Amino acid sequence: MSLWKRISSHADCEQRMAAYYNKKGLYDLRLCLAPWIEDRIMSEQVTPNSTDQLEQVAHRFNEDLQQKLLSTRASDQVLKFRLVELCALIQRTPALELYTHLRSGLQKELQLAAEKSVVVAAAGQSMPLNHYNMNNPAVAAAAVGMNGSYMETNDLFGVTGSGSSPASVGMSTGGIMHNVSGHVTPASMCMVAPKVEIYDIHRQIVEAYNNFTAMTESLKILAQTYSYMLSNASNAPEAETMFKRLFEEKAAIVVSLRRSFMYYERLQDMVITELKNWRRQQALAGNGAQFSENMLDDIQRCFEVLETFVTHLLAAVKEAGLVRLMKDDQELTSMYEQLLVAQKNLVCSAFIVDKQPPQVMKTNTRFAASVRWLIGSQLGIHMNPPTVECIIMSELQAQRFVTRGTHVDVTHSSLAGQSSGEIQNCSSTMEFQSSSQVFSASFRNMQLKKIKRAEKKGTESVMDEKFALFFYATATVNEYQIRVWTLSLPVVVIVHGNQEPQSWATITWDNAFAEIVRDPFVVTDRVTWCQLSVALNTKFGSSTQRALTTENLDFLFEKLQRDSIAGERNEYISWNQFCKEPLPERTFTFWEWFFAIMKLTKDHLLSMWKAGRITGFINKAKAHDDLMRAVTGIGTFLLRFSDSELGGVTIAYVNEGGSVTMLSPWTARDFQILNLADRIRDLDMLRCLHPTDINVQPLDRDLAFGDFYTQRPEPTPRVDGYVPSTIRVQVRTSGDTGSISGTPHHPMQSPPQDSMSMGNYSPRSGIMIDNVPSVATTFYNMDDSDSDDGTVARELENYVINTQPDDPVLGQITDILNECASRQETQWTMPTRPTYSVPSSFNQMVQN
Repeated sequence: MSLWKRISSHADCEQRMAAYYNKKGLYDLRLCLAPWIEDRIMSEQVTPNSTDQLEQVAHRFNEDLQQKLLSTRASDQVLKFRLVELCALIQRTPALELYTHLRSGLQKELQLAAEKSVVVAAAGQSMPLNHYNMNNPAVAAAAVGMNGSYMETNDLFGVTGSGSSPASVGMSTGGIMHNVSGHVTPASMCMVAPKVEIYDIHRQIVEAYNNFTAMTESLKILAQTYSYMLSNASNAPEAETMFKRLFEEKAAIVVSLRRSFMYYERLQDMVITELKNWRRQQALAGNGAQFSENMLDDIQRCFEVLETFVTHLLAAVKEAGLVRLMKDDQELTSMYEQLLVAQKNLVCSAFIVDKQPPQVMKTNTRFAASVRWLIGSQLGIHMNPPTVECIIMSELQAQRFVTRGTHVDVTHSSLAGQSSGEIQNCSSTMEFQSSSQVFSASFRNMQLKKIKRAEKKGTESVMDEKFALFFYATATVNEYQIRVWTLSLPVVVIVHGNQEPQSWATITWDNAFAEIVRDPFVVTDRVTWCQLSVALNTKFGSSTQRALTTENLDFLFEKLQRDSIAGERNEYISWNQFCKEPLPERTFTFWEWFFAIMKLTKDHLLSMWKAGRITGFINKAKAHDDLMRAVTGIGTFLLRFSDSELGGVTIAYVNEGGSVTMLSPWTARDFQILNLADRIRDLDMLRCLHPTDINVQPLDRDLAFGDFYTQRPEPTPRVDGYVPSTIRVQVRTSGDTGSISGTPHHPMQSPPQDSMSMGNYSPRSGIMIDNVPSVATTFYNMDDSDSDDGTVARELENYVINTQPDDPVLGQITDILNECASRQETQWTMPTRPTYSVPSSFNQMVQN
């Protein structure tokens, strides 16, 4: 959108600038050549340091301006006369005066745009806005796009593009903002106002339409006068006077129609731009960003008024063409054709996917989607609603179709062979809801049965291949057909759940970094860390309901670095670094590691993560240093995500010796048996939770995790004779002969032989032996063909090797073995096995 379009979208700004330019009679010039003037002045590469240099720049501009005016084609006679007048005005006005007046006007427009633009509040203060230096190439490159079009206001004053430096400006997406220092600021800390509110655009459309309808009264009078002149053509003197008056009146009406059409084009561009922005926000919502679907209703109201506007414009131009004062009225003919094209673009742009299908789509799995036509009841299509069809297209097929850039070819025959798969329940008739004016088609039970994949190149996989659902329909209006189509957001098709992580990498990257307007589905393969951090933060925060902290993001950034020279940081992250190249000394990629943590947190750690009880993103070395410096000393612990195991969380704590111990990671499989909070409760050596980014003070273990403990039922005798048991976590803390944390620290007596028991306790070794009779019997009757026997033997060895000779547990084992031998009328001896040797200490202890 050009700077002037942005200014004219605010009536007060347009009036102020119109008054300024009319001081020199340059308003029509600014209006006629708005994009050219902006590009020409803002792209000046030389800074005038003296009056002579300034005059040289002004003269060059003056010459270029005259050439531009002379080369401008005008089919309307009145417009031709106006161009000649403008050329004469330029020749009369000194070049320096003309140039400086236009240049100062652009600076005023930039300032007005800033006042209507994004306001960022950080720590109670507004972010200062630097004045735009039109002679600074670096700044000009940041403010003017590569194609010469002026950037959106939010791009100029606070949002980076795909190629900007992450340290230069902030970036706001999905409720998270990064300020200039790289810190994460919650959305509640920032006030972000749209450059033009949709209701403001709607108001401008209504005003322009009302002004146009007032002009139509003059058109009616013109038609009546023309009809009267034709019926009274015999009075030659009066007819000549009337003809001159009609010619002047028609010329004035044609100018008004042209001006109304120019306003209409600008307003239509604004509305379609807002719809594109809405679709961009819809893509970001696929990554979890906040998204207001209700804005679509406001956009539809704008489409409806625009449709009414353009319909009446067409009728007015057609009526004006009936007043034939010349043999050929090319201006009205050309305007009519342009209006038809504009109307077609409006109607076709209004056909969108309002409910996207799942972007990771599994074959033979049902899914839903819906499309909406934002014209409501304006064209009367709802009286005979069309049927919407859906096929799935590959990336290459979508590119070929979009390249044609036409809606004329959308027919069943033209799409034959275009589908890349078979979809069941792929048609739906549109329905109109009179209460909400919503005209839509819902696909509630679609199912992808088959998929045709393209030939893979290099290291490409099926998880990198993008498809899209293609929706199309044909409607009849006033005996001519309207053919419309739209594409969904890209989807990745999978056949197995283990393909899901990499598929989400493809979708996440595309949703975050795709341009609003692009060839399907082209996306950059390199972004700044600032951009990627916003995407990761949005994704993780939406999944786990708590945003990442600055320290978390710093940790992720360090993890993504590859082959960096010591002390250097590469601010750009490539697609390969993100999800293709394994992490150093690992067999998995960054995304696989990140995705596994996100899934683990969402499924098993959600409440504790939201409460700030998990430090999470911290490496082993820093965890060790933080715990060693902890003032709370022995028993201080923290929870961190494992670097070595996918989807693992581990506990680091200060042991009784004053050093740091790291427990082996627990994964989702472990938490299906016993949750994390209950595991922490079982470990008596964990006493105090180390401060986290959220909880800045150390917390007593039970105070920190008490709300997450599950209540264990009191053991009660069962009538069926079974004794209830519980699962508890035990960690060996001091070598082979030490105690086991989590077990009682007082001696327990062995139960009687005839009592029901869940196990035996060895007071001298600290070993809990479950079901000694079964273990001993199994050991005695080991069979070489049974692979589990070796495990039993090793288990029994571990028990016995740490048992004192007078330990009652050893006596019980010996009694069971002798009993087994006596039943078989054989003398028991230690079996000799080729695959498992029994230590001599075992025989000695048994003989004693």
